[in-house]
Amino acid sequence: MRAIEIQEYGGPEVLRVVEVDVPEPGPGQVSVDVAHAGVNFADLKARGEGYRVPALPFRPGLEVSGRVRALGAGVTGLTVGQEVTALTAGGGYAEVAVAEVATVFPLPDGVDLRTAATLPTVLPTAYALVHAVGRLQRGETVLVQSAAGGVGTVVGQLAKAAGAGAVYGVVSSAAKAEYARTHGYDEVFVGDFEKAVRAATGERGVDLALDPVGGETLRASLASLAVFGRLVSFGNASSAEPWSVGQPELAPTGLSVAAFSVLNLARTAPAALRTLAERAFAKVADGTVSLPVTAEFALPEAAEAHRLMGGRSSTGKLLLSV
Repeated sequence: MRAIEIQEYGGPEVLRVVEVDVPEPGPGQVSVDVAHAGVNFADLKARGEGYRVPALPFRPGLEVSGRVRALGAGVTGLTVGQEVTALTAGGGYAEVAVAEVATVFPLPDGVDLRTAATLPTVLPTAYALVHAVGRLQRGETVLVQSAAGGVGTVVGQLAKAAGAGAVYGVVSSAAKAEYARTHGYDEVFVGDFEKAVRAATGERGVDLALDPVGGETLRASLASLAVFGRLVSFGNASSAEPWSVGQPELAPTGLSVAAFSVLNLARTAPAALRTLAERAFAKVADGTVSLPVTAEFALPEAAEAHRLMGGRSSTGKLLLSV
């Protein structure tokens, strides 16, 4: 079968099409004939700096949609040929991928395979940020970094549906701001945002800030919180050095900081992830949220997908069509 592999770290050009044996599922695993694979920023970090890469060569790709090809020993509740979406530990950029059964989900009613490939990482992450970790209450205000990306697109809609008083986004260009405004955002700031947030909230600040960037952006998000505000870190796209915050910064106004990673949750608490994912997918099935596929590439064009996402001009979700 064909798969995309990296044999060294570097730019998009290190993504190579290779012919490899079809993987067989082990106990508790499922193999999937891949229809579509999602492209995520974590894939770019894996390719460029070895993020979550156990060893080289490595095949990227964290989410797929397709049909069950084979069931490993002990797997129940799924059938060969069934349409599913799955979160993988890697290897999604391929004609066949393998995933743990706990992270393989039958397609929700009314959701096709193309849409299903957008679900496994983005939807549970967005749902957790708004509900499980962020614990947004009706009337509260929200600040979202990377508001035009996949997670940001869904968070804006979920926050509005949850009754947020105002949803503010931060993006890197005017074009992205225009896109974000059509997906639940009341106001979108381009570039520097701290003073703009204070002005928009009458100097109060926001109740909940969601940050996938890290570094100076995370610090500015923390400084944008209202009294008793909450910040959730869910990535480090900036690749900044790890930063810690403690009682001296938090105690004066009763702030709190949390973190979330759907990949870590899949490993440490798969049952919790499954519950989270089912609730999140239901929001797509009932029309509460949508995640537009804004660009699609053939499997051998994975490098082009990475160039587009790495250029920070993409919005919504990018897919590989397998």
